[in-house]
Amino acid sequence: MSNDAMKKITTKAREAARKLGILSTEKKDKILRAMADGIDSAREEIKKANEEDIAKAEKGGKNPAFIDRLRLGDKSVDGMCSMMKEVAELKDPVGDVLDRNERPNGLVVEKVRVPIGVIGIIYESRPNVTADCVALCLKSGNAVILRGGSDAIASNKAIYRAMRKAASKEGLSEGAFILIEDTSRELVDAMLKASDGIDLIMPRGGESLIQQVAEKSRIPVIKHYKGICHVYVDADADMKMAEEICFNAKAQRPGVCNAMETMLVHERIAGEFLPRMAEKFIKAGVVLKGCSRTREILTGRDIKKVKDEDFTTEYLDLILNIRVVGSLDEAIDHISRFGSDHSDAIVTGNTGNAGEFTRRVDSAAVYVNASTRFTDGGEFGKGAEIGISTDRLHARGPMGLEELTTYKYVVNGSGQVRT
Repeated sequence: MSNDAMKKITTKAREAARKLGILSTEKKDKILRAMADGIDSAREEIKKANEEDIAKAEKGGKNPAFIDRLRLGDKSVDGMCSMMKEVAELKDPVGDVLDRNERPNGLVVEKVRVPIGVIGIIYESRPNVTADCVALCLKSGNAVILRGGSDAIASNKAIYRAMRKAASKEGLSEGAFILIEDTSRELVDAMLKASDGIDLIMPRGGESLIQQVAEKSRIPVIKHYKGICHVYVDADADMKMAEEICFNAKAQRPGVCNAMETMLVHERIAGEFLPRMAEKFIKAGVVLKGCSRTREILTGRDIKKVKDEDFTTEYLDLILNIRVVGSLDEAIDHISRFGSDHSDAIVTGNTGNAGEFTRRVDSAAVYVNASTRFTDGGEFGKGAEIGISTDRLHARGPMGLEELTTYKYVVNGSGQVRT
């Protein structure tokens, strides 16, 4: 795609963004509900398109975790419909007055929440992202340009068509959300140069994609970076609780960014906890990699030797690193060294250790006695998410409606001039 072709797309999106920014909440919510019904009506078409993507992925030798991220069954379609209806029920952040200050000269200065403008999303294998991004951008008054990956292109197109048909009947302009069907890397380069038409870029996908976007973009980027998530089982942990949390964090859905990649266990309980936990993991098909103390405790089991590079690997698969640590400090030091600032958890009955962990672990989401799998816009009450930011500016963690806004100052006077 040429830069001229991209210019036409961004111009259309920019024109739509100006109208979206002042669209009433009632109208936006009506469109969202119509799109939910549209997706429901196109259910069979969407599933058939998804079957094409699944068949292509299986033929290409993709692993089960990848296939899981790609698959859209009835439950997934139901989830997209309910997500859109839930976003329609959420409070509209546009127009909120964040701060109000009356100056001595009588000027009233208000800080008012407004849409960002035009958002570009570059994503890979999860087709439900198409619906999530459109819903959140519409409700927050932003136009969105979507560029999905080739692995999910048939599914993305089917979801887009269903939403576009419903939104058009409600009078929403075509530029409000645009799916670019060109999945080439050249298209990504063209998007990243379009700084006069796109206000924010969000990449969602593998490490190589995110690095490419961050290095090449002329537009501000919020990175949905890899999830090197940890669960630390403290010496004062409830064993049964720890077992359930660790199993859920790794095995419930291993192919997602909030799944645990490394389990840290205090040496005082490792001898009792690890054999029980290893048996459960091995039965579920999890490949275990352990430090020397882990392998010693689990003698007789097939535990591979963990290497330092494994601790920085996002497996997105049924593979888990295990390390025995001597203290809370050692666990926190490990997370600081190898983590990706995504989601990390402690399992403990010691409130002092819990407080120390949450104070010192500087990740986007820090958990006490809960699975890292909850780092998700829907689970956080945001309806959905456009991404999980591991950056520090301007948003962190699951990004919902408020994170898709910025602000402007509205100043009301009565004839004041500056002297």
